Amino acid sequence: MVGVSGPTAPKAAQIAAFMGAFVVGTSNSPDLVAAFSIIFLSGLILVGISFLRISHFIHYIPYSVVAGFMCGIGIIVILTQINSFIGLQPEKNIHDVFNNLSYSFRNINIQALYVAIPSILVLFLWDSIARKNKFLESIPSPLLALILGTTIAYLLKLDIPYIGDKMGSTDSFSIFSFYWPDFSRIFEFVGPAFALAGLAVLDSLLSCVVADNMTGERHSSDRETFGQGMANMAAGLFGGVTTATATMRTVANIKFGGKTPLASIVHGITLLAILLGLGFLVEAIPLACLAAILFKVGVDILDYRILPVVKKLPLTDLFVFIIVLFVTVYEDLLIAVAIGVFFSFVRSFKDIKLAINAIYKHEIVSISKTDFMFKKINSDQIKNRSINVLQLNGPLFFGSTEDLIKIYSDSDQFEVLIVDMSKVTMVDLSGVFALEDLINKIKGEGSMVFVFNENIKIKNILNNLNFIENIGPKYYKDSKDLLMKEISNVCNLN
Repeated sequence: MVGVSGPTAPKAAQIAAFMGAFVVGTSNSPDLVAAFSIIFLSGLILVGISFLRISHFIHYIPYSVVAGFMCGIGIIVILTQINSFIGLQPEKNIHDVFNNLSYSFRNINIQALYVAIPSILVLFLWDSIARKNKFLESIPSPLLALILGTTIAYLLKLDIPYIGDKMGSTDSFSIFSFYWPDFSRIFEFVGPAFALAGLAVLDSLLSCVVADNMTGERHSSDRETFGQGMANMAAGLFGGVTTATATMRTVANIKFGGKTPLASIVHGITLLAILLGLGFLVEAIPLACLAAILFKVGVDILDYRILPVVKKLPLTDLFVFIIVLFVTVYEDLLIAVAIGVFFSFVRSFKDIKLAINAIYKHEIVSISKTDFMFKKINSDQIKNRSINVLQLNGPLFFGSTEDLIKIYSDSDQFEVLIVDMSKVTMVDLSGVFALEDLINKIKGEGSMVFVFNENIKIKNILNNLNFIENIGPKYYKDSKDLLMKEISNVCNLN
C-alpha cells in the first residue's frame, strides 16, 4: 500500500472539539489525558472493526462519487495555494480564498514569482526532459524544485514567506511523553471515541480508494483499518495526534514515485528528524516553492478518466459527480461522499435488491458449456486450448463490481476470455470502468480478451464512456459469428 498516514483536517477538527469539551477543572485548560484516552480508544475500536471484516464495504462506493471526491480535492488544493504562490499568507479555508481573491491579485508579491514560476516549470516539464536520460529519471521533480526555489530565494535574498516563519521552537525532551488511558472514565470517552473511529474509517478508506484508482491496485480495507487502529493506539499512549490515511499526501506519494510502504517510513523518519533538531534544513524553503509543488499535486489528483467523457455520462452518474464535486469544494468532504452514496443507492435500489437476493450471478465457464460455437472446426482442435467465457448476468453496477473482481481472482489462467454481456440488464460508470480495468489486467498477464454484446442501449453507454475505443474495436463484437471468426484467426484454428 502506498498510502501515507498523518493528521487530516476532519480528524483534527474533531479532536479539537473534544479537547474543548474536556477541560481541567475551572482552568479551561484542555484535559490532555481525556484527549489521548479518546484517541487510544478510537484505535482500539478500529482494530475491532478490522476483525469484524466490515471495512470492505468501502469498495461499494460508486465511481462517480470517487471521481467527484478526487476532482473536488484537486480543486481545493489548487485554489488554497494561490496566496502562497504569489507571496501572501495562505487562507485558512476555501471560503476565504473566494472572498479575498480580488484582494490577493491586487497585492501580488512579485518576488515570490521569481521562485514560484521556475519551480512550477520544473515540476511540469521534468518528466519529458528526464525521458531523454535514464539517469535523470531517478531524480524526483519535487526535490529538484525545492533545491532550485530555495537557491533562488537565498541568492536573491527575497523578502517572501518561508517555512521557517511558521515553525516554532521544540524541546526534544518534551516530544516523548506517556499518557496511560483513564479507563475509569471509559463511559465518558466511548461516544467520542466511536465518532473518531468512524471518521478514521471513512477518511482512510476513501483515500485508499483514490489510491486504487491511481495505481490500478486493490487495497485491503481490513488491513488498512487494523493499521490505523494500531497507529492511533500508539498515538494515544505517547501523546501523538490522531491519524488517518491522508488523501493529499497519498496522491503526492504516488505521483512523485512512491511505490512501496518504504516511502511512508521515510516520510515518518524525516518528520521525526525535523522535530529532533534538523528543522533548520527546511526553514529556508520558500512557501511559494511549496505552493508550486502542491499545485502540481492538485492538478494530478483530478480524475482524468472521467473528465474526457463527463458530457456523455449517464444522467444519474453525471448528477452524482457534480453534486459530490461541489459539496466537496464548498462544504465538507465526508458530507459530499455521504450525499453521493445516498443518491447512487436510491437510483440503483432495484439493482441492489437483485444483488442482495443473488438473482444475478457472474461466472467463468469453459466455452464448451456455452452456445459459442466454432464453425467448421474440429472439437479436437480446441479441446486443449484454454478458451473460457465470463458470463455476466444481471446488472453491472457499483454493487456487483466486487463479485466481478473476485470471480477472476479465483479463476485459473487462460489463453482466451470471452466476456459475454448478452444477459447484462444495465451498466453504470462503476461497472464499465471496473470491467475495463479487469480486461486491461488480464491482457497485461498475456491473455486475450474479447467482449460480446448485442444490446444497442448498453453499446451506446460503452461507446460514450470510451470503453470500446480503450479495449480496441477489434476485441468488441456484436455478432457471434464475427466473434468466433476473429478468435479462430488469432488462435490459428482455421
